[in-house]
Amino acid sequence: MFILQKMAASSLSFSLLLPKPPPPLLPFSPRRCHKHLRPSELFSATRNVGGARCSSSTASVATEPAIAAPQEAQKEESTERIVLPTNDSSEKLLRIRHTCAHVMAMAVQKLYPEAKVTIGPWIDNGFYYDFDMEPLTDKDLKRVKKEMDRIISRNLPLVREEVTREEAKKRIMAVNEPYKMEILDSIPQDPITIYHIGEEWWDLCAGPHVETTGNINRKAIELESVAGAYWRGDEKRAMLQRIYGTAWENEEQLMAYLHFKEEAKRRDHRRIGQDLDLFSIQDEAGGGLVFWHPKGAIVRHIIEDTWKKIHINRGYDMLYTPHVAKADLWKISGHLDFYKENMFDQMDIEDELYQLRPMNCPYHILVYKRKLHSYRDFPIRVAELGTVYRYELSGSLHGLFRVRGFTQDDAHIFCLEDQIKDEIRGVLDLTEEILLQFGFSRYEVNLSTRPEKAVGDDEIWEKATCALKDALDDKGWSYQVDEGGGAFYGPKIDLKIEDALGRKWQCSTIQVDFNLPQRFDITYVDADQERKRPIMIHRAVLGSLERFFGVLIEHYAGDFPLWLSPVQVRVLPVTDTQLEYCNNVARELKRNGIRAEVWHGERLPKLIRNAEKQKTPLMAVVGAKEVEMQTVTVRSRFSGELGTLEVDSFISRIKDACENRTSL
Repeated sequence: MFILQKMAASSLSFSLLLPKPPPPLLPFSPRRCHKHLRPSELFSATRNVGGARCSSSTASVATEPAIAAPQEAQKEESTERIVLPTNDSSEKLLRIRHTCAHVMAMAVQKLYPEAKVTIGPWIDNGFYYDFDMEPLTDKDLKRVKKEMDRIISRNLPLVREEVTREEAKKRIMAVNEPYKMEILDSIPQDPITIYHIGEEWWDLCAGPHVETTGNINRKAIELESVAGAYWRGDEKRAMLQRIYGTAWENEEQLMAYLHFKEEAKRRDHRRIGQDLDLFSIQDEAGGGLVFWHPKGAIVRHIIEDTWKKIHINRGYDMLYTPHVAKADLWKISGHLDFYKENMFDQMDIEDELYQLRPMNCPYHILVYKRKLHSYRDFPIRVAELGTVYRYELSGSLHGLFRVRGFTQDDAHIFCLEDQIKDEIRGVLDLTEEILLQFGFSRYEVNLSTRPEKAVGDDEIWEKATCALKDALDDKGWSYQVDEGGGAFYGPKIDLKIEDALGRKWQCSTIQVDFNLPQRFDITYVDADQERKRPIMIHRAVLGSLERFFGVLIEHYAGDFPLWLSPVQVRVLPVTDTQLEYCNNVARELKRNGIRAEVWHGERLPKLIRNAEKQKTPLMAVVGAKEVEMQTVTVRSRFSGELGTLEVDSFISRIKDACENRTSL
């Protein structure tokens, strides 16, 4: 059963996870670097380049995400960069964050004695703690932070104590903490461990912690926000107040993180999507349902067209399949047994139950089953940009990253056992080719092996796992092995792409499946005229078009490269006297496949500023001289002034730049 993992909450935050070991070194695609625009008498507007950093080198890439220090020197080519530690790379940092959660809980209960405590773990960038109490404000957070500072400055020891379960119950009842009693009941082992902060506050905890609160740098901590969170994640239970904080080893790390966070906020795809009129989610239609506006739809068309061309060139057949099917199909596939909570309710149509599809896999199997196959037919590769629908709680929806209807770039390969390695290698090559097209060249690769509960015999699992390893080794990619982390139906490879800020996004996945071929009883005829079962491989490169588009927006900060930009050229008349010529230029550009538009009706400086705000890659200004000479004066967001060009020359240079995926 092919299930693309839901995006983890850490992917929504500004994750600074560093891989262990480092991710594979993969070359940048050959793009020109973005450059700041040069001053000009015509173009007085300036900008800070918001696109992804790129390199003319095709050989070397930093192996770890780094954060640029918040300095004006960031505009220089050589920028000081700070590599932030993670919970995995620094046990000291993990201990600081865990202790900060306890210190914060102690501070809250000192200020608000009626508050009931629940849980307070460390997380990717800091910590949080959930409280049952009245809603908090930003002003309240400042009070809590001041109280935390006082506790830290007192240098109180953190003391570990082991007690019996009965003693733990007695103490919890004495302080009237019902949530702690529930937590105690869920702890399977004895004895129970408690951590004390001095002699004033304690919590059920397994650790680890710093030795004293004085080991925490109070200037390296910041309380970030308050959010609502259901106890145990159950919407039927109490709504708690969750306070998020970030904590680091020193002030420099905190400043680098805050700068990084601010940059991530600037790149937020929801804001940019609105500013550039790319997409929306309409309340009248319902949450999690994406409306692609004309400009966003153009980018989607380019993504789809690129994806289809590469797949067809690599031997895939395109499919289009229905969005609904009889509920019985999902019983056969097992989705109703294992995935029902993520599916929309069924529809009764003429006394038969139908289901919106949460996956495309069963449809592709039905296409396979339409006729009997011979071993000579393999491999069979089918692909579809298939829209699926999955139920998500409204509170979990997040822009394009977590939606209820989305289009997967889905494909399935049916092959023989001895073809697994070559097919996996082919998928890795295809994945790299597509991702490089869109400017993603740094990847973290994980191979997940057989879990404790699995279908299929040991021999086929071993053969499939070795085939995946051999394909990765043959490709030359380094990878991490997640022992026992595979799906119950087969081993898998997951690939995370790294964006311009060093954040990692789960997009590509390759999964071998021993389950669905058995459930649907698909077969082929081998050389001895016997019926055998083929191997099925699920794979996606982009994951979903919606989420990938969101990642693209944030990667480039909406400043798309020329070939991908929804509007490539904006033609601007100095006065409306040149409007007719501008329209003729725009028509000629469009006739040559260049996305162009004419804007007029304002003074030229304002037209230029608006084009800059819309991140239009090229501006072609037309005055009386340009009309007389049949030319345009061109400025590039990436390269500055290009001077006066004949229209044919302008068109030729745009075409060359788009073909080579470079700026103009």
